[in-house]
Amino acid sequence: MLHLVNIESLGERKIIETILRFLDAMPNMPIPFGDDVSAIPIEGDRVVVVKVDMLVGRTDVPPGMSLRQAARKAIVMNVSDFAAKGVKPLAALVSLGLPRGLTEWDVKEIGLGLSEGAKEYGIYIVGGDTNEAQDLIVDCAMIGLGDRRKIIRRSGARPGDILAVTGYFGRTSLGLKILLEGLSPPENLRKTLVEPVLMPRARLKEGLILAELGALTASIDSSDGLAWSLYEISEASQVGFRIEKVPVAPEVEEFAKEYELNPIELSLYGGEEYELVVTVKPELWKKSEEKLREIGCQLIEIGRAIEERRIEVRVNGKYQIVERRGWEHFKSARQRLN
Repeated sequence: MLHLVNIESLGERKIIETILRFLDAMPNMPIPFGDDVSAIPIEGDRVVVVKVDMLVGRTDVPPGMSLRQAARKAIVMNVSDFAAKGVKPLAALVSLGLPRGLTEWDVKEIGLGLSEGAKEYGIYIVGGDTNEAQDLIVDCAMIGLGDRRKIIRRSGARPGDILAVTGYFGRTSLGLKILLEGLSPPENLRKTLVEPVLMPRARLKEGLILAELGALTASIDSSDGLAWSLYEISEASQVGFRIEKVPVAPEVEEFAKEYELNPIELSLYGGEEYELVVTVKPELWKKSEEKLREIGCQLIEIGRAIEERRIEVRVNGKYQIVERRGWEHFKSARQRLN
């Protein structure tokens, strides 16, 4: 008997689990289902790496984001997942669902956004599909080639590994809050917080460098939030994490104080940062730091992997459990729009 439970109650991950029960798993999958990308073996250790991610106007395009920026974001979303695996994407297929009310100018803006995103990361768009839809849909399928021995999965973290991120968190949480609630902080602060929402950046160079070094034991893209990303690695790797300091952006500290918000909450439970959350072999930590510094990026140590299966953070000198929350389609969409 089918359970008549509304999908808003299920959430994205439960929906996927339900569908997976009816599918046959590919034998000897190089990357297990549920990681940032998928892979198909071709010869020896070579694999075709594939990823599909869909941008939908209602849930992924906040007020103030242009169609050009939205189309570019659709590319960035996919590139970020390749970055987390240390694989260079080569080409993409893009399917467009376009509402009837769009104009020729709007279509031009979408084309420009796709072109900008592709050129930014050295990708060619080689085909796709176009159809009429009730809402804007930009569905991007990306393809690359990789070596299964070098791809960084979520499942390799071990106790003692250094937990690190490629940037500070909380800016996009506040940027979305500004756009959705019409807040008016000082213009310089507004720009710093809103720009990462409208013009996100994927950490592709960083991911490729760290993969080439062989420095990482696990990696994930943080687009669903820092806390959620940690739980994903924790489950895949069967480890826990002890966070000594949440990587709160300085602007978030400033804004949170002014508006009486919790900067730790904003940084742990937001989303859309597109930073990499990684575990690093301790013996390769210094080299990893140096290599990223050479390209103008910080690798920020925030804690360690531990044997106990819990995720805790030090706040005011005491450890407290990090809740498993973050962005999840169907469940979170209502929260974002409210």
